[in-house]
This record gives sequence, C-alpha cells and structure tokens, in this order.
Amino acid sequence: MAPGVLMLSGSWCRRWRPVLVMLAIDAAFAVMNIMIKKALDAGTDRLVLITLRQLVAAVVLAPIAYFRERKMRPKLTTEICVHLFFSAALGQENRNKISILIAALTQYLFLVGLQYTSATFACAFANILPVLTFLVALLFRLETLNLKQAVGISKAAGAVVCIAGALVLSLYKGVALTSKAASGGHAGGGGYSSRQRATATCTLFAACLCYASWFLIQSKVGKKYPAIYSGAALTFLISFLQAAALSLVLQRGFAMWLLKSKLAIATVLYSGVVGSGIGFLAMSWCVEKRGPLFAAAFTPLIQILVAVIDTSFLHTPLYLGSVLGSALVISGLYFVLWGKSKETQTQTHTAKPTECNEENKVQQQQIV
Repeated sequence: MAPGVLMLSGSWCRRWRPVLVMLAIDAAFAVMNIMIKKALDAGTDRLVLITLRQLVAAVVLAPIAYFRERKMRPKLTTEICVHLFFSAALGQENRNKISILIAALTQYLFLVGLQYTSATFACAFANILPVLTFLVALLFRLETLNLKQAVGISKAAGAVVCIAGALVLSLYKGVALTSKAASGGHAGGGGYSSRQRATATCTLFAACLCYASWFLIQSKVGKKYPAIYSGAALTFLISFLQAAALSLVLQRGFAMWLLKSKLAIATVLYSGVVGSGIGFLAMSWCVEKRGPLFAAAFTPLIQILVAVIDTSFLHTPLYLGSVLGSALVISGLYFVLWGKSKETQTQTHTAKPTECNEENKVQQQQIV
C-alpha cells in the first residue's frame, strides 16, 4: 500500500477514533440500563445492586490508579477525605464530563425511578442533567448568562425548552405508538400507572439535582486532589461503604445479598466492570482528546439505543408523550451545548492575544 494512503488512513483513524469510542460507550451504557431494569423487575434489591456495583468498580480501578498515578498521587488530607465522602454520596464525574457513573444517593434515586417506569423514560429524563447542571452553576454564580448576546439567548432558550420537555415527559402520556400486547408485568397492559409515573418523575429529578450539585463539591476536589483515577477509585470505595451501611440498617437480613439469578450476577459484573470501570477510562480518554462538550453531545444517543432495544426486543410500549418530551429535552440540550461551545471559543480567542501581549512585554524587558 502506498505511503500516502497509509498516512491518510492513519489520519482518518485518529480523527474518528473518539467518535467510535463514544458510540461504543453509549451502546455499553444502553445495554447496562436495560440489564439493570430487567434485574430490578426480577426482584433484585436496589441497594444490593448499588453496593456490589460500586465494589466491583473500585476493584477494577484500584490497580489502574495505583500503577498509573503512584508518582503523582498527592497526600490525602482530612479536608480531601470529607470532600470525597460527599462526592461519593452525590455522584462520580471526571473533568466536567457528563456521564452516568452515578453513586450512592444519586444512583439509588435513579434506580427507584427506573423501577417505576421504563428504561426509555428514565434515560430521556436523564438528558436534562447537563441543563440542570448549568442552572445550578448559574444559581451559585459559577456560570454567566448575558441575554444581550446570541450565546446567552441560546443557553437560556435551551434551558426553557429542556424544562418544557421534562414537563411533557412527566405530565403527558399520550397514545401508544407501538404494540403493547407482548409486554407485561405492569399496570395498564404493559404501561405504568399515573402514581408510578409521578414517583418516577420525582425521584429522577431528585437524582439529576443531586448529580448537578456534585459539581460544587467536585470543583474543590479536582483542585486539591488532581489524581483522577485514584480519586475515582476512592470515591467508588467510599460509595460502596456508604451503600453497604445503608443496606445493613434498612434491611437487617443477609438473604437479599445472595444473587440467585444469572441475570443479577451478570448485571452487577457488567455495570461495575464495563459501566463504571472501562466506561470511566474510555470517557476520560475522549474528554482528554476532544473536551467535555464532545462527550456531552453523545448523551441522547443512549436514550435512542435504549428505546430501540426496549421496543424491538423487550416489547415495552412507546408513548407519544415520551417521544415529544424527549425531542424537546434533546433540542434544549443541544441549544445549551451550542451556546457553551461558542462561549468557550470566545474565551479561548480572548485569552490568546493576552498571552501574546505578555510574551511581547517579557521580550521587550529582556531586550532593554
């Protein structure tokens, strides 16, 4: 093969590799959500699932963190341990990327919502997370919003559209767009009752709010403890201890800890190894190569893949309200992401002349 063709092929691979990795991650997360939903419907305890998943994730990441960061790992102080404790309770994240590596409290709330509704609905609701994070950051003055500029208008409009989509998801069910004859196990011939839908909406919103609040804690953790793999492993370990303690308090028997079905065992291993362990590493690599906005842009793909699996293979009915609400949420998400990307570009271009001016001043001083 000609050298030019080889160079072109190598350039193509480097350019598209992050895209392919993100597609693989989203496919893995979609499968994980379906597996968790089926395991919950089969009777697997939520707290047991969370506890064992966090333990598996900690075991997977611990050796990687040890060998990769053993020369750069800062000393653990009491302040850092306190931040890690609350970070473990609210969620797990890396360099401002949006993912679904949710921990203790956040994950429990998400699983409650997932148990009372379909996987498609839960993933659709999870798409409001980036927008909710923006609103929380705006409330605490970590974000700016200038309505006199197109960027500010885009972010504000995106937030409004996204919230409107969440309301449609919550309040409007609509007609069934797919057959529900083959589905079962839920009220309404394969659907969910209004009470179940309301419970799911409240818990999913609370999960997203907890996860968005995590950024306030993580901003301090990231500065004081920059070893991301070690921090993630410690967070998963602390989250495991939190969930285990809560499980022992709420349910004083040990029978629930016995995973009796192959599906439950496979779900724990898959969600811990692939969902949290490998998913964390792969997402970290993509964020490093293309930035957090690139990773966030792929978030809605998880819902699309889950919907395909849900309706095609599991025969879960798909309702008009879910489709309309999802379309609004995804549209609002991309409005916010577009505004944020333009804002980042503007800040980058503004910073470059400043750096050049400082370099010129230094050179002039050296000449003098």
